[in-house]
Amino acid sequence: MIDETISPRVRAILADLSLDEKLAQIVGFWEGEEGDSVAPLQGELSSTGRLDDAMEHGLGHLTRVYGTNPHDPDERAEYLWRRQRALITGTRAGIPALVHEECLTGLSAWKAATFPAPLAWGATFDHCLVEEMGALIGESMSALGIHQGLAPVLDVVRDPRWGRVEECIAEDPYLVGAVGTAYVRGLQSRGVDATLKHFVGYSASQSGRNFGPVHMGPRELRDVMLIPFEMAVIDGQVSSVMHSYAEIDGVPVAADPTLLTDLLRGEWGFDGTVVADYFGVAFLHLLHHVAADHGEAAAQALAAGVDVELPTGDAYLAPLKAAIEAGTVDVALVDRAAARILAQKERHGLLDATFEEAPPTGVDLDSPAHRDVARRIAEESIVLVSNDGTLPLAAADSSRTTAVIGPNADRVAALFGCYSFANHVLAQRPGVELGFEAPTVLDALRGELAGSVTYARGSAVDDDDRSGFDEAVATAAAADTAVVVVGDHAGLFGRGTSGEGCDRDDLELPGVQRALVEAILDTGTPVVLVLVTGRPYAVSWALERCAAVVQTFFPGEEGAPAIAGVLSGRVNPSGRLPVSLPRPAGAQPYTYLHPALGGDGEVTNLSSRPAAEFGHGLSYTSFEHGSLSAADAPTDGALTVSVTVTNTGDLAGEEVVQLYGRDLVGSVTRPVAQLLGYRRLHLEPGATATVELTVPTARLAFTDRSLTRIVEPGTVELWTGTSAARLSETSIELTGPTHPVTSASARLTTTHVATSALAATASTSAPAAT
Repeated sequence: MIDETISPRVRAILADLSLDEKLAQIVGFWEGEEGDSVAPLQGELSSTGRLDDAMEHGLGHLTRVYGTNPHDPDERAEYLWRRQRALITGTRAGIPALVHEECLTGLSAWKAATFPAPLAWGATFDHCLVEEMGALIGESMSALGIHQGLAPVLDVVRDPRWGRVEECIAEDPYLVGAVGTAYVRGLQSRGVDATLKHFVGYSASQSGRNFGPVHMGPRELRDVMLIPFEMAVIDGQVSSVMHSYAEIDGVPVAADPTLLTDLLRGEWGFDGTVVADYFGVAFLHLLHHVAADHGEAAAQALAAGVDVELPTGDAYLAPLKAAIEAGTVDVALVDRAAARILAQKERHGLLDATFEEAPPTGVDLDSPAHRDVARRIAEESIVLVSNDGTLPLAAADSSRTTAVIGPNADRVAALFGCYSFANHVLAQRPGVELGFEAPTVLDALRGELAGSVTYARGSAVDDDDRSGFDEAVATAAAADTAVVVVGDHAGLFGRGTSGEGCDRDDLELPGVQRALVEAILDTGTPVVLVLVTGRPYAVSWALERCAAVVQTFFPGEEGAPAIAGVLSGRVNPSGRLPVSLPRPAGAQPYTYLHPALGGDGEVTNLSSRPAAEFGHGLSYTSFEHGSLSAADAPTDGALTVSVTVTNTGDLAGEEVVQLYGRDLVGSVTRPVAQLLGYRRLHLEPGATATVELTVPTARLAFTDRSLTRIVEPGTVELWTGTSAARLSETSIELTGPTHPVTSASARLTTTHVATSALAATASTSAPAAT
């Protein structure tokens, strides 16, 4: 049963281990503090034992050594080295532990850089920049002795009411896969294993409720939810996968061998480790009720392919041992899992490590390089949704007064997601400093604008108190322009308006924020609405009344200067919506990838058309797309598509060329639009570039009635623009027989840019996968 790829050395070590020692290798241990609550049911399930006792027979993982409490990194590294040394000298096998940490928006540790949330990554349409970020995060982790990071999240957004939308990249599976795979490559380039989350289906929970059951057929699962994971496993060569908490059609993923073994390993060739989402094995007993006790839960998860129980060994230690001794679980399953963990340790050099050298000191977790990438992602991710010409503000005019209003205008925590250290840990540690510099939007605007900047909070994020309205209205009425900064507060399990366990039953701005904005609008002062959120909200009313609307998604430590730069015109906005700005909650769940009957039509009186579509975003300059060139292609080949793009405005700017397709007739219903590829490019005023995209026909593959993934012959419409707006279009024929698609088929669209002489600073002409 042991995998063929396991080395002779690991086989020999495994043969020498006792059952207790084997079980120790397939669990973690989380040394927290009483009162911590950063995982579901943590208080009920966290081990109350001592780490010394947990290490008696060895240990597979040390859980969140840096990320549980605000420890000084130097002191914590010294502590970690001592613990690793104790595992080497104080246990019979002498094998150190793997160390894992959260790293979704940067290493989740005190004083570490906090990057924008994943929705912001998606808004950049810039996977190369995300790869740079991943490499920087990996450098920090590697320097501190961390081997595995619990990111990226590859869940495809299906319902904006779900609290964990902020952790996702986009509502399009290809964009999720391209950007997520880039993160994997970046992190793993520095010797840190990435972990794909949450495999699979988690984001499609019923009514957008965390842990809700998933009602999804195998076709949608394969054609939407699995696509990003397939890309990251096969093209990104990811080292670890985390199962989701979800049940799909009644079967919990943690107990489903058809997903965790047959598909992941058998079809895709994955040879890394599958780790449990925290307490996910015990949840088979406690929440899903498919196991009578922890021992039966352990047996199901182990047989399905869950190699490591995290964060602790609630099921894989005493309950599993009892089941093995009772003869109800084959110890060969333990051998299979333990061999995979030992192989991971072998790859990281832990089988030969001594930890006799001094731990690192003075590691800069928020270096100028970190801040530069954080700034660039923040700037590229800001979406100008609407603008009547009010933006950019007259930044150099000292005679103008700008009122800055709103609950997120002067609140640092508003810039960060729920998996940032600030909102994940420090929110429960009042009085502990942030550990790095992060100005608020108010601070940044006061530094950006020459004129007077006044301020009124107006309201909180999520209560019914309107006592601040009068001051806010008076402040706005006395100003030339009002910048109203509203949105979310990220938190966990009901402690925020966005984040894990912070779901919504409507898509109005939380609390009285809409009423605040409308009160400011009633003054007649032009309103620039800045949304700092973790999900898209239903703001069609604001698009109709505000002078401008700017959407940001928890933009990180450099987010406030980036917002100020866009408002002043120092930064030309270039972000594109990675999720549609929705209609109200009654129109949900919605995705632009819907078939014809999933949109508006004469058969219903209700509209699902979004307020702003996936891919939308404005600029302070203008771009013109020339004719789209494409030729017919065989079903087993590739499309070659080219378009010329000209900056017809007076300012340099960045355009995101998005190529969409529509299969007009299929053997099953097909989406009315599908992103096939993209390319971000910079153009000086008057410059022209030709973008060529090579699109494997597998980008148009789908699962047919026999549940086989195929490419069918027929007519395909192609266009550049957004999911709803066609700037340049044509159509082609896919010719030849129906072609079956396998894991060996090409999946990535590549692009090439040739620029005119005027565009000397344009994007590189080297090929880039999208």
